[in-house]
Amino acid sequence: MCAAAIACRGLVKRYPPDVIAVAGIDLEVRQGECFGMLGPNGAGKTTTIEIIQGLLQPDAGEVEVLGLGWKRHEADLRQRLGTQLQETKLPDKLSVEEAVRLFRSFYRDGNEVADVLRMVQLEEKRRAWVGKLSGGQRQRLAVACALVSDPDILFLDEPTTGLDPQSRRQLWGIIADFRRRGRTVLLTTHYMEEAERLCDRVAIVDYGRIIALGSPPELIATLGAEHVVEFALESGSAPDDGQLAALPGVEHVTHDDGKHRLTVGWVHETVPALMKLIDRHGAALSELTTHHATLEDVFLSLTGRHLRDE
Repeated sequence: MCAAAIACRGLVKRYPPDVIAVAGIDLEVRQGECFGMLGPNGAGKTTTIEIIQGLLQPDAGEVEVLGLGWKRHEADLRQRLGTQLQETKLPDKLSVEEAVRLFRSFYRDGNEVADVLRMVQLEEKRRAWVGKLSGGQRQRLAVACALVSDPDILFLDEPTTGLDPQSRRQLWGIIADFRRRGRTVLLTTHYMEEAERLCDRVAIVDYGRIIALGSPPELIATLGAEHVVEFALESGSAPDDGQLAALPGVEHVTHDDGKHRLTVGWVHETVPALMKLIDRHGAALSELTTHHATLEDVFLSLTGRHLRDE
């Protein structure tokens, strides 16, 4: 195995009686990149990241982190990694500064507490109790506890779940600052926009397997076109797939939850022709939307399901 930031081969994790959470994952994260694991809840993302962090033992496979293995180098690795879990539980009556100082005490070297609070924009809340923080502030505190060791690799498991858009973007800025210092980030998410914004490369995970791997633009390019047109009919007969595929600019025709989905190259050519076709069929639209193709569309194309589907 090469000395990448993270390298794992053939990871398998089973839970009784017959659940296979991770089904043979091969993964390599390069030094200095932000690597995302994207998939729906239950896809195996968290289990994989916990194996890589040495928190779970795999049933099969190998893991190296920073060129080291957990069996022989656990103490050294713990000093070089920072982790933000899906949910971080801290005593409500601990102050923000006390919480970060506690985590700083676990490491031989690291950042100054005041510097970390400045990084995550919590200087003004340093004396506030944890129990008085908003959801976004709690998440930034969790990231502060992960950053206090000045880690080589930062693990983020669903870092912005449940946050409002402003809090989400604040965390994105913190992650980007960490990357600019040449450090490595491995994050799991089911937010397509987050993966597209932050990640150099993305592994799309489903049922414990990696089903696609590449940069966000590379994965989106596999759809064959840059836009998606979705429509539903209120009345009348729908054009058949052959007629839809013959429209100008259409690359693929699929169906999803009662809607027709057209992957197209040029929206301005496809939509007028689509409207004329629907009119010839005596049909009426109940819905028509267009958007740039995203990683959500890639997942839907690969699996027939949405990232948010349970």
